[in-house]
Amino acid sequence: MMTMGSKSERGLYLVLISVHGLIRGHDLELGRDSDTGGQTLYVVELARALAKMPEVARVDLMTRRVIDPAVSPDYAEPEEDLGHGARIVRIEAGPREYLRKEMLWDHLNCFVDGALNYIHETGLSPALVHSHYADAGYVGARLAHNLGVPLIFTGHSLGRVKRRRLLAKGETAQNIEKTYAISRRIMAEEETLASAARVIASTRHEVEEQYGLYDFSREEKMVVIPPGIDLSRFYPPKLDAAPPPIVEELNRFLREPDKPVILALSRPDERKNIATLVKAYGENADLREAANLVIVAGNRDDIRNMEAGPRKVLTDLLLLIDAYDLYGKVAYPRKHRPDDVPDLYRWVTQSHGVFINPALTEPFGLTLIEAAACGAPILATEDGGPRDIIATCNNGELIDPLDAAAMGDRLLDAIRNREKWLTWSRNGIEGVRKHYSWETHARRYLEEIKPLLTDQVYV
Repeated sequence: MMTMGSKSERGLYLVLISVHGLIRGHDLELGRDSDTGGQTLYVVELARALAKMPEVARVDLMTRRVIDPAVSPDYAEPEEDLGHGARIVRIEAGPREYLRKEMLWDHLNCFVDGALNYIHETGLSPALVHSHYADAGYVGARLAHNLGVPLIFTGHSLGRVKRRRLLAKGETAQNIEKTYAISRRIMAEEETLASAARVIASTRHEVEEQYGLYDFSREEKMVVIPPGIDLSRFYPPKLDAAPPPIVEELNRFLREPDKPVILALSRPDERKNIATLVKAYGENADLREAANLVIVAGNRDDIRNMEAGPRKVLTDLLLLIDAYDLYGKVAYPRKHRPDDVPDLYRWVTQSHGVFINPALTEPFGLTLIEAAACGAPILATEDGGPRDIIATCNNGELIDPLDAAAMGDRLLDAIRNREKWLTWSRNGIEGVRKHYSWETHARRYLEEIKPLLTDQVYV
């Protein structure tokens, strides 16, 4: 029997897999590129939350080892302790350098072999394997079959949905295949759905509108468990709190920095629909007078050296700011740290502003929950997960992401209507504490997997 720190009783050994991106336990590089989005934060927080449960002895979060001078040496460490019996385990698979996820398909069998070897060396039997995204689904299906344990799957985003959206934008099927290896992704997703004992989604919309596109999706396997947030980081501002350090950086942009703040925070990705938000602000004179707009779109050094997608988004942003002459009214910082994010949300609350997610579609909307926990009312796209969040917390409104005029009107109303603002702020704080903590998520997770387990899986 295994001893893990202070945990002396028998418990579950859980294996989580998230192959691509850059995963570490501190200073996650969220928004660095399309592979370092919310999934990286999700899997780290899930591993930590599960490891804190008394029923769990150990959690291994397996990801790809990266040895590349272009990224931090942290990603080359074979293991990283996350505390309470959780760790990141980095498996060698393919070339050493950092590769985007579409380039990893030919190296996934190597990942399977490395993961199996690692597990065998522990001398332990996992209770289950939980795969995150299609590439990890491919790995997890083979790993679970070899070990004879249940497979859990969380897609985070799905290939059929992506292909449909790209085709609707006018992309050719050939170009989609060449750029995204979309057929391999969809095939892996179908295989994973066929193999999985449970599929964990964040919202009912995700189950019905996204997984519903798949041949091997089965309603009886679907479980909706919203992700949580770390309430020790995301909390309302304290009375008379001094402005956080990031505010000094933002105030360089703003002529009247004491106005309410409209904050948008996302990767510089066309799907995040930043351009429509700037149009909504630029075309509404009353809104421009009432509030400042702050757009935090990842981190950048030189826009000219960025990949084509982010470069276009940021170039369009600068051109729109110039076209509407928004200088002194819009802040768009080049850099921010992970620890700045909670401070930004609290700054919005202190200013009696609003947090907005204007994305064309949003599978869940983790930033909405983070902002709500800090007391900021929210406006969010009507397409996707925000429906569930706002229905649960009653702390904001849904918006049409394509209607710039209506978006501007809704923002202005949220800022001007003080009674509504106070109600939404209070509801968000209370709703997140009740429904969206990681402890709540972990407890529901264990309740859902319990029927799949036998007594022999306790180590």
